[in-house]
Amino acid sequence: MGNARNIVFWVVLFLLVVSLFNVFSSGSSSLQSTQRSYSEFIQAVNDGSVQKVTLDGERVLYTGTDNREYVAIRPTDAQVTDMLIARDIPVTADAQEQSTFQAVLLSLLPFVLLIGVWIYFMNRMQGGGRGGAMGFGKSKAKLLTEKHGRVTFDDVAGIDEAKEELQEIVEFLRNPQKFSRLGGKIPKGALLVGPPGTGKTLLARAIAGEAGVPFFTISGSDFVEMFVGVGASRVRDMFEQAKKNAPCIVFIDEIDAVGRARGVGMGGGNDEREQTLNQLLVEMDGFEANEGVIIVAATNRRDVLDPALLRPGRFDRQVTVPNPDIKGREKILGVHAKKTPLGPDVDLRIIARGTPGFSGADLANLVNEAALTAARVGRRFVTMVDFENAKDKVMMGAERRSMVLTPDQKEKTAYHEAGHAVVGLSLPECDPVYKATIIPRGGALGMVVSLPEIDRLNWHKAECQQKLAMTMAGKAAEIIKYGADNVSNGPAGDIQQASQLARAMVLRWGMSDKIGNVDYSEAADGYTGNTAGFSVSAHTKEAIEEEVRQFIQDGYDTAYRILTEKNDEWERLAQGLLEYETLTGEEIQRVMKGEPPQGNGDDDAGNAPSVVAMPKAGKARKPKDDGLEPEPTA
Repeated sequence: MGNARNIVFWVVLFLLVVSLFNVFSSGSSSLQSTQRSYSEFIQAVNDGSVQKVTLDGERVLYTGTDNREYVAIRPTDAQVTDMLIARDIPVTADAQEQSTFQAVLLSLLPFVLLIGVWIYFMNRMQGGGRGGAMGFGKSKAKLLTEKHGRVTFDDVAGIDEAKEELQEIVEFLRNPQKFSRLGGKIPKGALLVGPPGTGKTLLARAIAGEAGVPFFTISGSDFVEMFVGVGASRVRDMFEQAKKNAPCIVFIDEIDAVGRARGVGMGGGNDEREQTLNQLLVEMDGFEANEGVIIVAATNRRDVLDPALLRPGRFDRQVTVPNPDIKGREKILGVHAKKTPLGPDVDLRIIARGTPGFSGADLANLVNEAALTAARVGRRFVTMVDFENAKDKVMMGAERRSMVLTPDQKEKTAYHEAGHAVVGLSLPECDPVYKATIIPRGGALGMVVSLPEIDRLNWHKAECQQKLAMTMAGKAAEIIKYGADNVSNGPAGDIQQASQLARAMVLRWGMSDKIGNVDYSEAADGYTGNTAGFSVSAHTKEAIEEEVRQFIQDGYDTAYRILTEKNDEWERLAQGLLEYETLTGEEIQRVMKGEPPQGNGDDDAGNAPSVVAMPKAGKARKPKDDGLEPEPTA
């Protein structure tokens, strides 16, 4: 709308300038071409070469016998009318008042135009238009209305506890007297804390949708500019807008961009960001009350926020928005699958059970990928196979079947991945192996994926040690099969994962008896926020490095021992991967026993469908609707 007004303004201005130019140019050219002296006018009258005369104040406009128009300026004491009437020359006179008015208006119009243009640009520079040259001092908060799509708590699933905590805010916005008559005050601010993709922004929009109040949204980075004081000005303007629309909700996304702890970091901090934070603190809990304005903010870095921002009176309520559990994932899948036609074999609970650790955004992406996969092959609805393929793509990356691998590369990859799978299946504390493949996916030539049977909430030392063994099994397999001199760079990713886990065990989790129950992670990361001057001695650093190395070495030794003891099973699985390329958990166990991967057809319905399983030979099957569009017949 603002752009349209700007275009109309410039078009009108251009047309007006062109019109004035034409008027002045035509008038001046007319005066220059027909101007005559008064004596020449008298001579023309005496000669009888004047047809008619028009008197316009001091100007005498007359038409000659040559049909051309002339202009002469008469003296103030000259009597022209009697002379013209005596010679029977037609005489007309224009009203003097109208002529004077037009002349004055014509003379003042350019100045009026220039003043109007100057006022317009000054208004823009002073912030009359928020996109003007000086408009960066105004808030960039956007007001979302019903036309942007109303979101309610029905559209938010899997975070029931967070919804219950925020339900009070909705009730206050609907019926504030319910709380005020008992002396209760609604929290001035609610901070949503959780990993990325868990639905913090969606939850904030649902609050506004349920309460039916205006919803302002702005990002924390929108406050920060290179000019000192601009961010504070935007905070003030944002609260002024909110007060005009109260009761309302102001949502600040990624508030850690402006709410970081003051005086932390190299150089002591940033003046502009700290001034912006100070203004935000004053607006939220200063001398002026912001009745009816509720601040909802979201972040996944609560640890870096300033303590003054988190105290009661500002962000009174901190709501944790975690990754959903299995029941929450099932509900989220149901919300995202409402607009997706599902096949009769789709069971959202099975999909939820096979996606531990997925956030709401991951699940939305999973449903979308399944729909795209089904559309790519021409199905009329989305089947369970599409969901499994989409899950593999999300978890392991897209297949790169076009990559050309030599037989030697495929063989090394098969033994490497088979080592992971055998060790993982042999250790009871490791997560069950979900799938093994030697088809390149993402940046890996092969992959073994293990999924927990239930949502994992914590780690134990025995579980970490066994996970280290499964992680280092790939390198152990290559050394056993090809010798230490022929080991490849394939275990690079495994070594990185093992190092991260071992460092966490030593630095943060206190699982090393030699290092003890001291958190060294902040010193190791170089962060000196609340532990200024905290450092470790050279002896402690050496002990930490030795413990990390020992944990990884113990895992490698365990993997080497298991693969040596189960060499036959490992060989069978490696050959099975070379033959079938991809095997699921049930198929891996059958191949390790020397059985074909197809099984006997009585698999548990809860297991993921195999991508290589074939119908049992000799057994008739009922025709099945697989959702594919029918092929055209001749």
